[in-house]
Amino acid sequence: MVALAADTISFREEVENLLLAEEGASLVRCIQCATCTAVCPAAEFMDHTPRELIGLINAGMKDEVMASNSFWTCASCYACSEKCPEGIHPADVMYALARYSLWRGTFDRDWVAPDFSRRFARTILRTGKSYEPGYAPAFIFEGGFPGMVREMRMAMRLMSKGRLPLIPARIKRIRNLRAMVARVLPLDGLE
Repeated sequence: MVALAADTISFREEVENLLLAEEGASLVRCIQCATCTAVCPAAEFMDHTPRELIGLINAGMKDEVMASNSFWTCASCYACSEKCPEGIHPADVMYALARYSLWRGTFDRDWVAPDFSRRFARTILRTGKSYEPGYAPAFIFEGGFPGMVREMRMAMRLMSKGRLPLIPARIKRIRNLRAMVARVLPLDGLE
């Protein structure tokens, strides 16, 4: 048996450290009641339901958790967090795992969600605001030719109504925003 160093933490503790600023209960409190899964509108598209994912985290099955599409499929509706009888916030767990996956580079390179998340974060750090034309072109072909035409028509309508600017607006004191974000998130590869 190999003794673990005092500073070695379990995968569950690592995930809980990502949730430290949140108000949710510890993942060890999960009673596997499946309430989170029952209310999840995206569960059928996940390879591991929220209940299963928390169980895998508690079992220390890091590789299986990080290979999952569940946290990229989360609809961010927070129904799971609202209904959990133990006060666990599965939606926050999903966000934490997505961030962790981006930081560690453990996501499937064929998935759209991680690339979109990274582009979105870069745009926010550059301008302080969301600017869809800055990251949308990378995904315009996802719906094939009909989807591309549909997106272009929508963009033209939005531009004609002044709702889609050609040049992104910037917030004042963008450096302050970057400094604030850097205190919470590692910015490696995002700036």
